[in-house]
This record gives sequence, structure tokens and C-alpha cells, in this order.
Amino acid sequence: MTDATSPLANDDLANNRRRAGARAHFRAMGLTEQDWTRPVIGIATTWTGTMPCNMGQRDLAKHVAAGVRAAGGTPLEFNTIAISDNITQGTQGMRASLISREVIADSIELVGRGHPFDGLICLAACDKTVPGVAMALTRLDLPGLVFYSGAMASGTHRGRQINVKDVWEALGGWEAGSITTEELEEIEREACPGIGACAGQFTANTMSIALDFLGLAPTGLGGLLATDPGKPASAEAAGRLVLDLVKRGLRPSSILTKDAFENAIVGVSGTGGSTNAVLHLLAIAAEAGVDLTLEDFDRLSAATPLVTSLSPGGPHVAGDLQRVGGTPAVVRRLRDHLHLDARSIDGRTYGEIAEAASEPDGAVIAPNDAPFKQGGALRILRGSLAPDGAVVKLAGTERPAHRGPVRVFDYEIECRDAVDAGEVQPGEIVVVRYVGPAGAPGMPEMLSVTSAIMGRGLGETVALVTDGRFSGATRGLMIGHVTPEAAHGGPIALLRDGDIVSIDADARTLEVEVAADELARRAAELPAFVPRATSGVFAKYARSVGSASQGAVTR
Repeated sequence: MTDATSPLANDDLANNRRRAGARAHFRAMGLTEQDWTRPVIGIATTWTGTMPCNMGQRDLAKHVAAGVRAAGGTPLEFNTIAISDNITQGTQGMRASLISREVIADSIELVGRGHPFDGLICLAACDKTVPGVAMALTRLDLPGLVFYSGAMASGTHRGRQINVKDVWEALGGWEAGSITTEELEEIEREACPGIGACAGQFTANTMSIALDFLGLAPTGLGGLLATDPGKPASAEAAGRLVLDLVKRGLRPSSILTKDAFENAIVGVSGTGGSTNAVLHLLAIAAEAGVDLTLEDFDRLSAATPLVTSLSPGGPHVAGDLQRVGGTPAVVRRLRDHLHLDARSIDGRTYGEIAEAASEPDGAVIAPNDAPFKQGGALRILRGSLAPDGAVVKLAGTERPAHRGPVRVFDYEIECRDAVDAGEVQPGEIVVVRYVGPAGAPGMPEMLSVTSAIMGRGLGETVALVTDGRFSGATRGLMIGHVTPEAAHGGPIALLRDGDIVSIDADARTLEVEVAADELARRAAELPAFVPRATSGVFAKYARSVGSASQGAVTR
């Protein structure tokens, strides 16, 4: 921990004659002696022109920089990559998404190691940027925070609030012949009215709330929509706050305790958040040296009520939540389930945050005496099909169990084609395997498949099991993150069409009803997995990535 009298990162730059070459480059940038004798604050953005999620960050970074200057610091901005889960959905490009989390974390860390900063603020919005920047900030352990650049507003179709989830499900309906081409095109045009991350409680907004509960993002500061007129002022306030953190020496290591991660799990489960949060919180915990396990998710989720009605499990979106008090109001509603003495990075305890927040409105946030659902929105399943665990979210379905014959696919596109062709029948369990972190590689999401299932009206009669993962927009009985994955010889690799699989989320079990000796025979005959990528970043990732049950981190 530092304080206001501690040496600054660039004291050597200011006082060492041998750093003349470095100072010459700073002068070329328009900086002066006064600039490099102040606290230097890195501003890491994930701006890209390839998606709407992060498009506002160029302008927001200017406001962050203004806040840094106003508080007496010198801002230095740099950029990293981002991959759109939605735009790559259902394509080979989706394999790049989870891999990008590691690249984002590594690239920010490299800049932080190469260019000494006194503090760091990271701007993020789309799915993998939020955990990626959090991992980097945790590694560097600089005074700093994550600023969420905001969700998009919802669209409107024929008087009904819609978002991108409705586009995917409408596509499934169109494939089934239940809606016209004209209506599909209307929904496509109307679902996403402007920039920002997807409007529902999908992965981006889930991780924003998770970091609010974890403490790496000051609770409520980044909650305004991307297009809200007040967003620039929030960005400037974030810039000023980083200087305060530098002066007080408040680093991520001072707040990232086991209690903090337990609070984050409560926040995710209580809002019906994405199963991707399991991967990402495990990964951030690994960077922080905190022992977090799948059992922690199951234990805490079982005790945490569902207290928001956010899409895909309800009708409301991020803008509605902000209107009724935002994340602080959710903290207040869940305060009986939180470690209230844990602190946010700005120094406030969660007890103080809850005390200052508004009471639940009763529609977006459930009344204090009537949650929308009792505990267990996220559940961890184990059994003969998933010895190391699997993850299911029940916020978007009322069906906790299913038993039926499997239809097995080794590629997502084959499964999607079968659903579209009407080959998948009620009562079946669709299995998509060899799409785990090492197998795909990259552990793609199955939204194109799950949306096709929902769009064809099979959501209450068909289940899906995969060693891949799901979009936060997914609804239905969909079990992901099955471990060990098929590429590592897990039992999911041994399934054959017609095998009976039993899912019981209440009992936390995922079983294949095939005799042990038959499974052993199949395992002995299983061909060695041939990597699907032999060069480039995909091959490098496949060689270094670990199990989804441990966050799919690279080593």
C-alpha cells in the first residue's frame, strides 16, 4: 500500500539523466516536466469500430482524462482488442471470443509492466472485455477501477420492449414458419436502437453487476446507459476517483478477499445472471490468489433468492434497472445475503452502499418479502456425465429436470442444421461436444442452437448438454461447461445417439444411463483427439488452456 508521500512510478523518469531519451519522446507527445512529475494514470479502453458495445469509449476516455487532469494527474490512454459475441455467434469467429479475454488481460498487463503507471482505469462493456480488464487490473495491482461504458437502450416492436435476444428467437420462429420474413426484418431493425452492450441481463451486464458486487467497479458509477446524457459526467467522476485511490493507496489486493467473491456470486445469482460469470469469476479469483470453486457457486446460489425480473428470465432490461435505483438498490435488496463489511474499491462498505440505496420498486426488483424465485438460479451439476461439474441457469426456465435419449453432434453448425430441419424431436436431449476450451478451441457459445430450439417451440420439451458455453441471452434447460470436456476424454465424448441421459437440477445430478463396463469399453476404443487448430493463436490457446471448472485460464 502506498500513500501520498510514496514515490511516483515516474520519479526515475523525472530525476535520472539517463532517461533523456524517454523524456524526449514524452516531449514529442506534447508533455512537459510538470506532466511527468504528477501521478501518471493509464486509461485502458476496449474501443473498437466492429461492434456497438464499446463504440462510446473514445469519447468517454476524453472525459475520464479530463477528470484525471482536474484531480492533478497525467492521463495516458491506450487501447486493446475486443470480439463481439453477438456478431460472431454461430460462426467460426465465435471461437475467438473467450480467447480474447486472455489477450485483453495479457495486453493490458504488458502495457502496465512496460510503461509505469501510478494508477489505472479500464473502460469495458462487451462480454469478454469486462473480465479481461478485471484480470489485468488484478495482476498489476495498481490503484484503479473498472468503468462500465454502458448498456444500450432496448428497442420497441409493435408496442413491446425487445432486445437482441428477440432477434435470435425470431430467427428460430422464422425457420419454423411461425413468423413472416417481414416481421423478422422489423425485429432486426428495431431491437438495437443505439450503441452500448446488449440490453438484457446477458454476459456484459452480468459482469458489470458482478464487478459492482466484487468491488473492482465503484457500485453504481458505471450503471447509466451508454447513451445517457449523464454518462460523460460519470466518466469524469471515475477519472477523479482514480487519483483519490492513488493518494490513499487503495489497490485491488486490499479488497479482493473471499468475502468479496462471495458477494459477487450473490449478485450474479440474485439477478439471474449469465453462466459465463462462473468462468469469469473463477478466472479473476485465480489472478487474485483466492480459492474459489464451483461448490462456492452452488452453495451461495442455493441460498440467494432471484430478486430481479431481467431478460432473459423476465421482461425488464438494464435501463429499467437503472430507473429504479440500479445496482445499489439490488445490493440493498440482497443485503441479508452479503458480507456487508466487505469494501468497494472506493472505500465504502456494502453496508453503507445498501443503507444509501433506494427500496425495491416491486416490479424490476422484487419486494423485500416476495422474491421472484427462491434460491438456486445458478446450479452446479455433477455425475457420471460431468465428474468435474457442469453449470445450469434456471432463471429462464421452470423445468428443473429432463430424462431422454440423446442426439449427439460434434459441431454446433451440424446441430443448428438439424434443429432447423425439424430433426430434433420433443423429449430428446441435444448434445454438442468437442466445443470446450481446448476442443473447439475457444469454448464457443451455443446461442444459435438454443434460440433455434426456443423459436421452434421446443423450449419446454428439449434440453441441451454441451462442453461449450451459453450466451447470457439463453433460455431453457441448457447445461454447459461439462467437464472434463470431450477433447480431454471426458464422458461426454463417449455418448452415442439414443443413450439415455438424466438431468435433475434439484438433485444437482447429470447422469448417463449406460453401464460402467460399456462406458469403459467405449473409452478404450475412443480415438485420440486430433487438435482442430495446428497453428496461430487458436493452437497456442488450445495447448495452454485449463478446464472450464477452473475458469478456463491459460498457464
